[in-house]
Amino acid sequence: MTRRTILASTLALTAGAHLPQGADAADKGSGRRLFAPENLVAWCIVPFDAKMRGPEERAEMLQRLGVKRLAYDWRDEHIPTFDRELDALQKRDIRLEAFWFPASLQPESQPQVRAILDFLERRGVKTQLWMSLDIPDQGGQEERVEKAAPAVRWVATEAAKIGCKVGLYNHGGWFGEPENQIAIIRKVGLPNVGIVYNFHHGHPHLDRFPELFAKMKPHLLALNINGMRAEGPKILGVGKGDRELAMLQLVARSGWKGPIGILGHRAELDAEVALRENLDGLRDLRGKLDGS
Repeated sequence: MTRRTILASTLALTAGAHLPQGADAADKGSGRRLFAPENLVAWCIVPFDAKMRGPEERAEMLQRLGVKRLAYDWRDEHIPTFDRELDALQKRDIRLEAFWFPASLQPESQPQVRAILDFLERRGVKTQLWMSLDIPDQGGQEERVEKAAPAVRWVATEAAKIGCKVGLYNHGGWFGEPENQIAIIRKVGLPNVGIVYNFHHGHPHLDRFPELFAKMKPHLLALNINGMRAEGPKILGVGKGDRELAMLQLVARSGWKGPIGILGHRAELDAEVALRENLDGLRDLRGKLDGS
């Protein structure tokens, strides 16, 4: 069997096992299940924490809160503690749901990229790589897609070798627009590439969210939620806005099934306080999410 054949088989298995089913029909209670505690992922709680917890303290906090999944937003100073982080999570049966993956147009030359991939392979972790990418603000649409596609393809190919997926992360700019991400996904043509959509980076999309969600749904790997008002602020507790309920109802009724991220993202606060605020706000909304 050739290397190309092996890689193609790995990609197909990875996609089939993990990518969401865009055509799933919504059923009664789907909102409660989608937003149930066991489906929630803590996000933006590593550098965004006034207590600056280490791996053990962070895992203990998640255990206290009943959160069973973590998306790991590391910084360079955390690279030496990747193993400690995973050990602390596994000790408490908390899943490493995703790994922050900021990339350049030449990801193969980035030491941090290699460190993440080598760590995940060595520890046998199958997760999502939440990939951001800075695209120069020049050239037309097709030219930018052509620039982005090789970097995404390289990352996705390496990820597939270790059973991981790649989620294109809307972090602002051209790369953060869902239509542009879908164009890149189509250009790359690999089945383990999808989208991670963040409410807190989506304020410009509020008025057309139903249209955008319909386009993203077949590719959507994860959804990170936030309180939403047209005028901001960027970070707001779930339930404190006037737009997120309608957005979450739309998601619940669509039948989409995937992990839901809840944010810390406030460096001035204890991350436990920030997460608890979102957990409480989501609990208060949960009964309304399927129209019950």
